[in-house]
Amino acid sequence: MTQESGEFDQLRDLVRVFVDERDWDQFHTPKNLSAALSVEAAELLEHFQWLRDGRMDELGPEKLVQVRHEMADVLVYLVRLADKLDVDLVAAVQEKMVLNRAKYPADLVRGDARKYHEYKSIPKSDS
Repeated sequence: MTQESGEFDQLRDLVRVFVDERDWDQFHTPKNLSAALSVEAAELLEHFQWLRDGRMDELGPEKLVQVRHEMADVLVYLVRLADKLDVDLVAAVQEKMVLNRAKYPADLVRGDARKYHEYKSIPKSDS
């Protein structure tokens, strides 16, 4: 077990205890957790609405605390969803990064933010 897996296991267990103490497992279906995750992500985004870039100095200390709490909410629902679906998040990220490396080869996409399908039609330069 990696250190990251251990930390995610601790988060999962912390959330499980919180949920069990409140008898909320009955409400935590994958569909409901996915919806809650989406809502929390939108609440996170709301803090950045109308800001130019949303950098730390633009947020300020009070807003940064609120952003941190929304980020925690997003993570809690993601960890809970992974728990309900028996998904190892660390392994899932590692697997996804292998796929992303294939979709977005660094030598082809460096400094360019287009989607992977837009790169397929670009011939590589000989320089």
